[in-house]
This record gives sequence, C-alpha cells and structure tokens, in this order.
Amino acid sequence: MSIAAAIVTIALKGFAYFLTSSVGLLSDAVESLVNLVAAIMALAMLIVAARPADKEHPYGHSKAEYFASGVEGILILVAAVSIGVAAVHRIIVPRVIQQPGLGLAVSTLASAVNFIVARILLNVGKRENSITLEADAHHLMTDVWTSVAVIAGVGAVVLTKWQMLDPIVALAVAVNIVWTGYHLMQRSVAGLMDTALPPEEYEMVLKVLNKYKEQGVQFHALRTRQAAGRRFISIHVLVPGRWTTHKGHHLVEDVENDLRGVLSGVTVFTHMEPVDDPLSFQDIEIDRH
Repeated sequence: MSIAAAIVTIALKGFAYFLTSSVGLLSDAVESLVNLVAAIMALAMLIVAARPADKEHPYGHSKAEYFASGVEGILILVAAVSIGVAAVHRIIVPRVIQQPGLGLAVSTLASAVNFIVARILLNVGKRENSITLEADAHHLMTDVWTSVAVIAGVGAVVLTKWQMLDPIVALAVAVNIVWTGYHLMQRSVAGLMDTALPPEEYEMVLKVLNKYKEQGVQFHALRTRQAAGRRFISIHVLVPGRWTTHKGHHLVEDVENDLRGVLSGVTVFTHMEPVDDPLSFQDIEIDRH
C-alpha cells in the first residue's frame, strides 16, 4: 500500500510541478520519490524480519527492521540536500509560478492519499509492534504536513506576488525533513545498540515482579532489550532455599507467563537461585568477577 501510494503521489506531485514550475512543489515531489525507495526497502526488510529463528539467528531476524528505518533516514537527508540546492538555485534565478490553482489542487489530492495510507500504516504498525511500519507512517505524515506547508507557501506567492516565498518555503521543508531523518536514524541506532524497553513497559515488568515479593521471592539482574517487534527480558529469580525445585520451577513459570501477559512478543529468560546463598548475589553484573 505504501509503495502504491508513493507511485501515485510522485505522479501527482510531479504533474503539479510541471504545471506550476514551483520549487516548493518540486521539493514535495522529491520527498515522495524518497517515500517510494523507503517503502521498497521497508517491504524487503519486513520480509526478512518475518523469518523464523534459525541456527545462525537463534533470536530471530526482527532487527532487520532497523536497517529499513535507518536507510529511510539517510534517504530523507539526501532528499533534504537536493531540495536545499534547488531552493537556493531558485533564489538566485527566480521564476514565476504558472497555473497555481490547478497545481495546488493536484498536490492536495496527493496529500489526501498520503494521509489515508499513513493512518492505516500507523494503526497496523502499533497493532503488530512494527517499527518499520510506524516509521513509514510517520514519514508519510511528515510528507502530508510538508505538502500543507508547500501549498500554503504557493498560495501566499499567488496572493502577495512575492516569488521569493516559494524557495523560502522549500528551504523550510528541507529543514523539517532533516529533523525527521535524524529522528529515524537515531531510533535505528538505538535499536541496534540493544536499548532497554521504554520506561512505561519497564514499569509494567516491575509491577508483575512486585506481586511475587510477598511470597518471599526476590529478583535481580533484570535486563531488557527490544529488537523491533520482539522484546527480551532476562532476570534472576531468588526463592527461599527451603523450597523444592518443583515449587521454584512452577513459580518461575508463573512469573514468565505473567510477563508474557502484559507484554506482547516477549521472550523471557529466567535463572532460579536460592535467596539464602551468598553465591546468588555474585552474578548480578553482566560480567561476573
């Protein structure tokens, strides 16, 4: 759907630029071209991410999604540079906008297509916990607001007859695109660096664990990370030494089930230890000394 929307909007915005010769509308069309490349990359990485775990990738392939959002961020920055170059050239060599009414109508139609697709992608991305779909949705929404700014800028040129507004709006669009690209690249790097679960999800984990402390159970070495649609939690569960292995094992299974109940797509690793053994407290750090 994202690929189809990009093709449609490239055609519409390209036609709008052909009609008007507006560098603002040209910048909008260039961003849609980036959308197309990004959507193709996103589809390829989603196909990889959906593959089941195998011998070489025992934790699955979900991190492939970060490559999609990272490449999308780079492409956005490249588009911003090209838009900036075109805008500066238009400032140096001004050009009168032609047929603004028809051009703006075509651009508005393209924006409506992007808005509808972005809302669908965002809803599906949140439901499936896909960073790629969410990134693509946010990118399309940025494109929508970019189009709104461009349309407003071209409209202002028509009303004021000040042609310089057109490249100025294009430069503002380029700055906005740079911010979007930076945000996407930052999120991708954070994912590849095994960043912990967000604070709200971490609090959900703590809430589950606190329920078991009343039974004399303790926890330490809690570590979390997120790999796109997959979440990973590892924790040491310290049970009273008088408990049987059977009882401790059932307690650990309950903890894992409760964590899976509050977080979707989560893999939980637990390590059971006796709370009254000093050795149990010597492996809290990631590197044991």
